[in-house]
Amino acid sequence: MKKPFLNEDFLLQTETARVLYHEFAKAMPIIDYHCHLPPDQIAEDRQFENLTQVWLYGDHYKWRAMRTNGVSERYCTGDASDSAKFEKWAQTVPYTVRNPLYHWTHLELQRYFSVTEILDGNSARRIYEECSEKLQTSEYSVRNLLRRMNVETVCTTDDPVDSLEHHLKIAEDGFAIDVLPTFRPDKAMAVEDSVAFNTYVYRLESASGVSISTLDDFLTALRNRHDFFAAMGCKLSDHGLEQIYAEEYRESEIQAIFTKIRSGRPLEGIEVLKFKSAMLVYLAEMDWEKGWTQQFHLGALRNNNSRMLQQLGPDTGWDSIGDFSQGRALATFLNRLDTNDKLAKTILYNLNPTDNELMATMVGNFNDGSVAGKVQFGSGWWFLDQKDGMEKQMNALSNMGLISRFVGMLTDSRSFLSYPRHEYFRRILCNLFGNDIENGELPDDMAWIGQIVQNICYGNAKTYFGFGAQVNTGLPLIATV
Repeated sequence: MKKPFLNEDFLLQTETARVLYHEFAKAMPIIDYHCHLPPDQIAEDRQFENLTQVWLYGDHYKWRAMRTNGVSERYCTGDASDSAKFEKWAQTVPYTVRNPLYHWTHLELQRYFSVTEILDGNSARRIYEECSEKLQTSEYSVRNLLRRMNVETVCTTDDPVDSLEHHLKIAEDGFAIDVLPTFRPDKAMAVEDSVAFNTYVYRLESASGVSISTLDDFLTALRNRHDFFAAMGCKLSDHGLEQIYAEEYRESEIQAIFTKIRSGRPLEGIEVLKFKSAMLVYLAEMDWEKGWTQQFHLGALRNNNSRMLQQLGPDTGWDSIGDFSQGRALATFLNRLDTNDKLAKTILYNLNPTDNELMATMVGNFNDGSVAGKVQFGSGWWFLDQKDGMEKQMNALSNMGLISRFVGMLTDSRSFLSYPRHEYFRRILCNLFGNDIENGELPDDMAWIGQIVQNICYGNAKTYFGFGAQVNTGLPLIATV
């Protein structure tokens, strides 16, 4: 008799792991503190017409797999019909074996649609029609998709010039799930292109109501938006960088550099580095003043295929892991803030797994006892948010820090169907602890280990970010020192 695929004990190799997952981890609400869900679709409570719209639009993970499988771009981002695109994806799925897409695809079909059939070319039409029919009912509106997955908090990713009108609409509607903005000021640092930067400055002027001629004006406008985000419930910032910038600079140099780029003149390489270095400090100090958490996503080598970038634009599946030097500049930047006692709570995410131990030890340099887990080694990100990547990240954190203080998983996704990734993470986490208990490497104290598991899944993030009121999970959260 064949063992059912993705049964209730999927990824749980021991009885102890199964107890930890089913009795402690499974029912925990989800705090998705970093994602790219479109807030306008939550505000309008969008109803998707079919499975392709909710599953394939904007999903560069699936596009990469389809292209690798020999599928024409017409069926990824092109003008093929939604049903034809789904057929091509379904035909690709059997070839994604041992890629996390295979697990995610079938978890999502099961958890959202109760479809247990394997997706392939033969089942494509049946599954497409069944799921699309469900999506057209009110039970499958965007807000109900979030409710279905027991989501408690969502933090979107938003530019400082965004109006946040959709977040306001969601709040005014009294939606029970908190949908909060995250301050992502990457474009305020992107001075490599003087034309694009100055265009952005004009947008910032409009959003902030501040006329920008000098560096001080620029920082005042950013602070204005920072204050506005805080008033809208924002508690986090985020930066997507190849690496941290930590050049030495004088204030007068940054003022002169800003004046130069505002005049439309391109900057020299060292001027770009100095400006970025200064901006990181300015923005980090704003975060510290408000008690926010700053996030740094480091190490992506983006837009490698210039032909396809020109044709399709960014975020369409042409990025990879980069091999940037991370340690020294990161230490300099964090130390600069810590020396002035202006280091906010910080989460570091790396995309190159060779940097796991570097990151795990770096966070320990700046945990000063003021907040439990003040500086965090973030969960496996992007190419590393799969079983092997998660295990390596958690093992490095365990070996060189305190996994018990870890704030856990996030989706980093643009899809409303990606919440089973939290389940995926929780099963992997419980399996790690379960194996250690079965091997005699941890005591068989299910109340204590179960409490740690619950905190990693939910409680630590709740306390660390200060989201809402505490929820009674049946076990106390680890006390904050």
